[in-house]
Amino acid sequence: MADLNGSTPDTAARLRVALTALAACGWLAGAAHAATPQQPGAVFKDCPDCPEMVVVPPGKFTMGFEGGERGRYEGPVRDMEVRRSFAAGRTEVTNGQYRRFVTETGHVSGKGCNALKDGGYKVLPGTDWSDPGYGRPIREDEPVACIDWNDAKAYAAWLAKRTGQRYRLLSETEWEYAARAGRMGRFTFNDPKDACRESNVFDQSARRARPEYSAVPAAPCDDGFPGPAPVGSLAPNAFGLHDMIGNVWEWVEDCYVMTHTDDAPRDGSAQVRYGCDRRGSKGGSWVSSIERQRPAFRGRDPAELTSQIFGFRIARDL
Repeated sequence: MADLNGSTPDTAARLRVALTALAACGWLAGAAHAATPQQPGAVFKDCPDCPEMVVVPPGKFTMGFEGGERGRYEGPVRDMEVRRSFAAGRTEVTNGQYRRFVTETGHVSGKGCNALKDGGYKVLPGTDWSDPGYGRPIREDEPVACIDWNDAKAYAAWLAKRTGQRYRLLSETEWEYAARAGRMGRFTFNDPKDACRESNVFDQSARRARPEYSAVPAAPCDDGFPGPAPVGSLAPNAFGLHDMIGNVWEWVEDCYVMTHTDDAPRDGSAQVRYGCDRRGSKGGSWVSSIERQRPAFRGRDPAELTSQIFGFRIARDL
């Protein structure tokens, strides 16, 4: 009896073994890659429980801001070009998605998350990603927090191995380009009253729930979430991405360098040519000052930092 287009049973069995081996080695990744949507804004998943990804088109934009906080210069302003389409997570990675990774790999994340307390950031003993110190159980659809840069890299590497696709963190350039989604103002909103449409920032609901955070200026709007919001709760930006501003800070691939040097990449790739005593983070959080909820603002933190307001988003090459 013939099988697999006329092959004999023995031949068919050998073909199946060979195809399985090739898939394990990544040789069939090109076939899967060919089926990946390429249309800007297209949403896809590489497996039923994988994060949803959105195709981001290539393009040019002006990156950075001529100014910033003392010791946190955000310039110089530079003309940048993201030369290739890439996919970005439609949302930040969730607790449920990270739990799957931990369950399958046994990965151990650090304990003792930093949180804003008594006017400054302090370590909360016994906290970790499964209990960031919210004072309540976490939800599976909330962004995972208390994740350091190494944890984020480990998750991306696991997802790449699991799917045969090139998952990674966004570069700082890709992140700012994706967050702006064609908007070139200082903020991604025209008026602070509009901040809550897309972004879970420190607003009036957060102020009511946390009067002890009196030093943090509250946005003059109310998104209904006094803490971290389930991902995708608010409107997407023009690229179809949710929560680029607010919710949790997002680790990026880059070494933090101030200021950007003349030989820094301008093609969308990450800045990794210098010593990385700190890594970049972007986007602000549910308890960050509105002045830090800007695409150009540059977080700069040790790769080993775990914080109640730090998570991540993934990218994938197309």
